[in-house]
Amino acid sequence: MKLATLKDGTRDGQLIVVSRDLKTAVVADGIARSLQRALDDWPFIAPQLDELYRQLNDGKARRSFDFDAQDCMAPLPRAYQWADGSAYVNHVELVRKARNAEMPASFWEEPLMYQGGSDDFIGPCDDIELQQEEWGIDFESEVAVITDDVPMGATPDRAFQQIRLLVLVNDVSLRNLIPEELAKGFGFLQSKPASSFSPVAVTPDELGDAWRDAKVHLPLRSTWNGKLVGQPNAGVDMVFNFAQLVSHLCKTRNARAGTIVGSGTVSNKDAKKGYSCIAEKRCLEMIADGKPTTSYMAFGDTIKVEMLDADGKSIFGAIEQMVWQAGRPKPAPEASPAE
Repeated sequence: MKLATLKDGTRDGQLIVVSRDLKTAVVADGIARSLQRALDDWPFIAPQLDELYRQLNDGKARRSFDFDAQDCMAPLPRAYQWADGSAYVNHVELVRKARNAEMPASFWEEPLMYQGGSDDFIGPCDDIELQQEEWGIDFESEVAVITDDVPMGATPDRAFQQIRLLVLVNDVSLRNLIPEELAKGFGFLQSKPASSFSPVAVTPDELGDAWRDAKVHLPLRSTWNGKLVGQPNAGVDMVFNFAQLVSHLCKTRNARAGTIVGSGTVSNKDAKKGYSCIAEKRCLEMIADGKPTTSYMAFGDTIKVEMLDADGKSIFGAIEQMVWQAGRPKPAPEASPAE
């Protein structure tokens, strides 16, 4: 099934069920007020949501309405936990190669992971508001899973059983703040502002054969300022699958329902597939020419992140955002001649 969260003036929004074709939706308030509430009692609530989803797709749901991603918050507008891995080791290898640094062998044996802020996610069509371009604004196109409760010490097989939903992520990074921050030895903080999520979260069965081996075997498309810059396959070159990532997170802790675990920047060894973040493009330029030539994002730039199924239809809806300077008024849209 497909679920989303409607903006309604509250912190956690209103849970809605969205049709498979992303054209219509219906409010789920008689079942669960929010997605977090549904996750808290998933075995009981999920079958009710699934029945409503079936009715919606059959055209039998009462009080359905047209679905518009512009009206959505992130599926989980705030979450108990957001942990982002680095499952595509090719990406890490390129970054280190560009600065002539060796990559430890352990990076192929155990995933890198950081814990990000999860109290204030950005909606799929809301602006990415930041203070300065000089911070090195970059997008990072990723896939993530949302889990049920996962016990400490869970094996990958056990962790896999607790994956409930998948989403797309734009894990915004401020590249020029990262080196100094990492040099302090305490990891990311200011260099990782709020992340953005796709309008729709989907259950694994919605992916069909594309969901296998705890990976999503479909291209992830990144369109920067209207130009497609990357479409690497999320199931290719993923060294650590989602079951392994969730298991890694739970080595020393429990993960509670509503935990989000990201894949890290989707990256393929085949450079013809393009890139899912500007930093990777700059690394390739550094390796080839000794210096990067592609600039990071500027205010007014747009980014679109989307995944299509085998028939070319959007699965999660699209993250479509503009980078804008915080506090700066946006110009009013120009009126059409008819107006």
